[in-house]
Amino acid sequence: MPTPPFPDESTTLLLDGPAGPLEVAVDPPEGETAPHPVIAVLCHPLSTEGGSMHNKVVTMVARALRELGVTTVRFNFRSVGASAGSYDNGDGEQDDLRAVVAWVRAQRPDSAVWLAGFSFGAYVSLRASGDLQPQALISIAPPVGRRTWDFERLQPPANWLVVQGDADEVVDAQAVYTWLETLADPPQLVRMPDTSHFFHRKLIDLRGAIQHEVRRWLPDGSC
Repeated sequence: MPTPPFPDESTTLLLDGPAGPLEVAVDPPEGETAPHPVIAVLCHPLSTEGGSMHNKVVTMVARALRELGVTTVRFNFRSVGASAGSYDNGDGEQDDLRAVVAWVRAQRPDSAVWLAGFSFGAYVSLRASGDLQPQALISIAPPVGRRTWDFERLQPPANWLVVQGDADEVVDAQAVYTWLETLADPPQLVRMPDTSHFFHRKLIDLRGAIQHEVRRWLPDGSC
């Protein structure tokens, strides 16, 4: 499959991934905000439970970043949408993420790469951060304590934000907070009261929290 160039306008394309084609959506910054040389790659929630790059939390995180002048890249893990392959419990999905980031860096070598993930996507992006060395990482409701996913020996970047709802019915919020307390270099943590896993009626609050926290990571520290 020919390698597509990085688009300047919103579009969906196919990349050659480790298990076959990967479906990728690229969107430039929104509004009148000056664009920054930053590209954020976003990872969606669990494939086997209906997760995709069109998940409303993922699209809201992407919107929040684009309003700050960041270009966003969403993609479907293997087995989702037009992406080939089979679900691989986070291992193959890390390879999918690596393939997307490799394409971004090859096409836009002068841009910083940020990673973001929601739920299962937070796990995948955290696991891959040690290899990928992103300039920043956003983890929304990381699924600590669920299934067999390993949250030990991670290497997140110094610029790391975790957003967790206190009323999460899928992820044990207290398990997340306890885990973060064990880390030598804990992230910036935003606890959202009365907030469920999928941020029902809280998506606007999520957008504001992300923009408030990550604005200082932009190249000029503002937007």
